Amino acid sequence: MSPARVSPERYVLQALSPYRLRFLLGLLQVLLITLLELAKPWPLKIVLDHVLTGQPLPSFPPGLASGAALLAAASLGLIAIYASLGALQVWNNVTTISLGQRMVHDLRSRTYQHLQRLSLSFHNRASVGDLIYRVASDTYAIQTYAMNGLFPVLASVLLLGGMFAVMLRMDPAMTAVALLVTPALLLVLGRMNRRLGAVARKAREHESEVYEQVERSMSAIKVVQAFAKEEREHRAFLHRSRQSLQANLALYTLQTAFSALTSVLLAGGTAAVLWLGAQRVWSGALSAGDLVVFVSYLGSLYGPLQAMVHTYGVVQGARAGLIRVLEVLTTPSSVRDGWRTLPQPVRGHVRFEHVWFSYNPDEVTLADIDFEAHAGEVVAIVGPTGAGKSTLVSLLARFYDPDRGRVLIDGIDIRELTLASLRQAISMVLQPPIVFPLTVRENIAYGRPEATEEEVEAAARLAQAHSFIVQLPQGYDTVLGSRGATLSEGERQRLTIARALLVPSPILVLDEPTASLDAGTERALFEALRNVMRGRTTLVIAHRLSTIRNADHILVLDQGRIVERGRFAELLERRGLLYRLYAHSVGDSNVSGATG
Repeated sequence: MSPARVSPERYVLQALSPYRLRFLLGLLQVLLITLLELAKPWPLKIVLDHVLTGQPLPSFPPGLASGAALLAAASLGLIAIYASLGALQVWNNVTTISLGQRMVHDLRSRTYQHLQRLSLSFHNRASVGDLIYRVASDTYAIQTYAMNGLFPVLASVLLLGGMFAVMLRMDPAMTAVALLVTPALLLVLGRMNRRLGAVARKAREHESEVYEQVERSMSAIKVVQAFAKEEREHRAFLHRSRQSLQANLALYTLQTAFSALTSVLLAGGTAAVLWLGAQRVWSGALSAGDLVVFVSYLGSLYGPLQAMVHTYGVVQGARAGLIRVLEVLTTPSSVRDGWRTLPQPVRGHVRFEHVWFSYNPDEVTLADIDFEAHAGEVVAIVGPTGAGKSTLVSLLARFYDPDRGRVLIDGIDIRELTLASLRQAISMVLQPPIVFPLTVRENIAYGRPEATEEEVEAAARLAQAHSFIVQLPQGYDTVLGSRGATLSEGERQRLTIARALLVPSPILVLDEPTASLDAGTERALFEALRNVMRGRTTLVIAHRLSTIRNADHILVLDQGRIVERGRFAELLERRGLLYRLYAHSVGDSNVSGATG
């Protein structure tokens, strides 16, 4: 995956933009909370300097200047401050949590949408488990940035500014002593910066590997059990889990040590202020109430500093997760969307012009593929395993783009077409047959959800699937198991054929549609497909060569090249590769009957 081109900090600010009013409300709440924090020690100062000593309070109304009245006012004031502060903090938490959750939702949605649009070359390289972790877990990093990073830092900065202004006014010398710990804090922060980021990223990667291991073993559970490798997979899982445990423990240990060291430094600053403050009270330069207010403010000064240091450690972990998400979001698709739609009506004239394609630079998969299928024709593609047949039809749907050459539909280079416009013109039966954990009806209507029950049933009958569907517990409303585990391979294949037939696209691609069917079902299916293929341009990759006798053209591929082309009888008479493949499948004694 390519490195992120957008910094996490910049992306968070961009993600905040749609919620600027909610963000401003949160800032207002932070400001009010700061003012209440500044007011917290003053009732105690009144009690110490005026109630207990009997000294009058100049700004207090003369009729209420008695000790009892001042004590009552100070007590009620303290209750009002803390009650208001509690209510504001709850309101602020609701605001920031709501903001953070919305940002997570937006980021997840954008990441998932981008993953859906990335080309198959990306998905062939990526791990499903890792992508799941990035979408499900790493996206929460943006909430951590907003709730545990941005807002706490802003609150701390406001509070620090207020505390510093009041403390400086009260006693500049003690304020200077209190701030002596700041250089040491910055030094510790600088030392921890790179290490925290590296450890946090390592922890995220190891946690992602746990997801990868679970996804891999669960998706292949039949193979695992068939070869009795449960213990081996369990040991592999334990290895991944221990790595994740150790990495997370290292991260938490580093964060805790960071906080502990910060606490020691702040305790030293507090001790220095107390020593100097006591000296100034003894000398009469400060009152006891002033010292209590100053020390209270000192706690409020050091609290935000400590919170900012702690927040830094948390944000470093979140930053690592957000970088992993941005790596996905900034990965460009090798298949770029076009700018024009396919003109209607689509005739379905397909043309491959000297197309070359490779999955990797060291090996050519398709070489100089040049052919055309006129509208309504049936073109069969045959060849040994690995010849490039499935890759060829994948280029038609732009799952990949050719390295050289062009693929055209109705004379238009398909790279100019929007992917939606192109793929709406093509119905595909792919290998392996994939069904979803939905009802049978929803599976068949996946490409055309608005189809009626009668249309769904008609497609199922054409695909020779209706007979087994009605035998299911709830018929067409039966919910299938994950990956269609409750069906046989042949039944899944017929459902995918029905899905393709339900969409009336002018181009039909059948990639070994009968690979898992018995000979009788295959014959019945192809008899039914003849009417469906009439008027459609059809590219069919044949598993059994006997099913392509009536194709208008046959392309024979070998090692990525078209080595023969023609009609069935012509190719058999040439006794080339098709003849050998056919003889191998039916026996030499039966070939003469096919040519006669």
